[in-house]
Amino acid sequence: MFASRSIQRQIHIYKGTSDGRNELADPSTSTSNKLSRRDVIKSVIAAGAVSSTSYLFRVSKVWAQASAPGAVDRLITLNVNGQQRRVDVMKQETLVMTLRYKLGLTGTKIGCDQAECGACTVLIDDVPYYSCSVFTHTVRDKKIVTIEGLAKPDGTLHPVQQGVIDEQGFQCAFCMPGFLMSTVGFLKINPNPTRAELAHGISGNLCRCQDYDKILTAMMRGAENLRKANHA
Repeated sequence: MFASRSIQRQIHIYKGTSDGRNELADPSTSTSNKLSRRDVIKSVIAAGAVSSTSYLFRVSKVWAQASAPGAVDRLITLNVNGQQRRVDVMKQETLVMTLRYKLGLTGTKIGCDQAECGACTVLIDDVPYYSCSVFTHTVRDKKIVTIEGLAKPDGTLHPVQQGVIDEQGFQCAFCMPGFLMSTVGFLKINPNPTRAELAHGISGNLCRCQDYDKILTAMMRGAENLRKANHA
């Protein structure tokens, strides 16, 4: 008996109409004040539209405000390998992350990511830098060269790159891009180094295979190739 009354009450609260609409009924209200499910849905949609419109106007006002003191622009232009590259970067983003994951220049390696191994070395205004310790925003007015930018447009290798091929100077070659960039940068200030001078000049780069003698021989061959190319 109790269950029968409960079911009857539920049917009374939520029942269907002859035109196929479901009505939400309240025993204390008259039939004229009953709301259909369609009316409820329409009211919810209307309320959402008003809320969305006010949100859009609010965002527009925020965008119109001036940048806060100390803020930096996220969309910047970088000069990479002779090309102007437009890129969206975070304030704390390092150059190696931008080069690899925003510009697709994966020749620049991430080794220690603590400015110790030199695998991420690139040239900034012809000076070797660890790109893992350089914020991208600080080099927007600089000339950046990565390992991809050493060869000529026709595919001719840089003389130092050719030296590596001539001497087969690396084992796994993960560290090779960093060594090449450091050597190219060093040869700009000392084009005719002794073996000891070149060893000191690229001593900021580490090789996990510890094949330093062959690497240094390859770099010396590259220096020789570069001198010949400059006097050809």
